[in-house]
Amino acid sequence: MAMAVPQKRARFPVLVALPVLAALMCLYCLEVAADDVVALTPDTFEQEVGKERAALVEFYAPWCGHCKKLAPEYEKVGSTFKKSKPVLIAKVDCDDHKSLCSKYGVSGFPTIKWFPKGSLKPKDYSGARTAEALLEYVNSEAGTRAKSHVAPSDVIVLTPTNFDEIALDKTKHVLVEFYAPWCGHCKNLAPVYEQLATTYKAEKDVIIAKLDADAHKDLAQRYDIGGYPTLKFFLKSNKDGVQYEGGHALDDFVAFINEKAGTHRNSDGGLTADAGIITSLSTVVEEFFAAKAEERHIILAKVEEQVSELEGSSLGYGRMYVKVLKSVIDKGEEYPRKEYDRLQRILSGAVHPSKLDEFTIKRNVLSSFVKQQ
Repeated sequence: MAMAVPQKRARFPVLVALPVLAALMCLYCLEVAADDVVALTPDTFEQEVGKERAALVEFYAPWCGHCKKLAPEYEKVGSTFKKSKPVLIAKVDCDDHKSLCSKYGVSGFPTIKWFPKGSLKPKDYSGARTAEALLEYVNSEAGTRAKSHVAPSDVIVLTPTNFDEIALDKTKHVLVEFYAPWCGHCKNLAPVYEQLATTYKAEKDVIIAKLDADAHKDLAQRYDIGGYPTLKFFLKSNKDGVQYEGGHALDDFVAFINEKAGTHRNSDGGLTADAGIITSLSTVVEEFFAAKAEERHIILAKVEEQVSELEGSSLGYGRMYVKVLKSVIDKGEEYPRKEYDRLQRILSGAVHPSKLDEFTIKRNVLSSFVKQQ
């Protein structure tokens, strides 16, 4: 659940006092220092910088909005060079170490400086504040060929430009995390949230997204966000946003989305055994197998009529039922068992992700017929 911020939820004008608010919120949402970015102090600066390796150093202030926006990008660079001895990725808190920042002429935040190997005379970095741009700069200065090993994210990043288009799309169910880059609870949630996005990656009607509410305060105010992280689920049928109050374990999120969106996912991203099953057709299938051969066409017509009234993914599942019934009439009653066994053998091996859902649903539908034999 989101940690409550000590303020009245409707009084967002206090956000103008950014340094004060940041300090208050950090009492509840402790920042977790990134191990891959080395925090320097006046005592450690010259031990780490200007020696046997080059260094990229960010001079920042904890309350600085631009610094908060840079933080996740800078951490990616730190992660990339974690095991690279020739390069140090570091940072200095200028609120705590004003004399050190003054020594290097820092007058605004964030300021990024490059210290060549063996030198305490830096160059100012003036490029883009993205992991890609910073990585390209470091490789150019240090002569390295490092490549980011941070996997592409399946979480959709929302901004004021695309928020309405994505979150309020009535053809999609969208879970949105409203977060702040400096929030410790948000950082703890991040890997789980990434897993969740991967779990539903193949689900066309479900989107897992996030919004930097600290950078986009108007949207935070619009949805009455009073603490971080806050999660809201924008269903196809309810674009006001349903507050998520459950646990932050992957299984908790999966159970919630399956219930609200009518999906059938396991936490590993696979489909559950009931995916594709249409309960209302079970009685008709039972009736079909109990009927005489000459009566089965009449029952098939009844099923086709029921299926024609279905919508969305259920329509596709219903058509599978019709196809199986037709195959039983044409190929005999052993068809469902033979086809089920064949798909079981395929699924027990290596299946391309693009075919995994299709084969699993077909097998599940066939299981309904096998049970009736």
